[in-house]
Amino acid sequence: MTDADLAHAARALIGVPFRLHGRDPETGLDCIGVLQAALAACGLPADLPNGYTLRSRGIPDMAGIAVRLGLRETEAPIRAGVVVMLRPGPLQHHLAIATTAGRFVHAHAGLRRVVEGPIDPDWAVVRRWHLRPRKN
Repeated sequence: MTDADLAHAARALIGVPFRLHGRDPETGLDCIGVLQAALAACGLPADLPNGYTLRSRGIPDMAGIAVRLGLRETEAPIRAGVVVMLRPGPLQHHLAIATTAGRFVHAHAGLRRVVEGPIDPDWAVVRRWHLRPRKN
């Protein structure tokens, strides 16, 4: 399993309807659901947090969650398969999966579906992770 595999799995979700707390591509996904579904498609099933609001002071412990998922925090440039946590606005956090250095798959609440494209340059990148290399 590679970062490129994760990017490919995320691309397969483009067009899935947006649904807050959605975890099933058949019924809809939110940004955390996109990550969960892409990981599952790569053979890494995960049960990610739920029950949050679109705007919230508190966010799940993504650093701890990332470690459990086999993701490693990185400061390296964004490339395909890197998972980014973004801050689109005050009290908002959002996850996206890079497909290239400048394009991302994410659940877009305004467009009501999973999309691929550039991220608004005003959205701060808070953290980024990539898959830990697997030992054979």
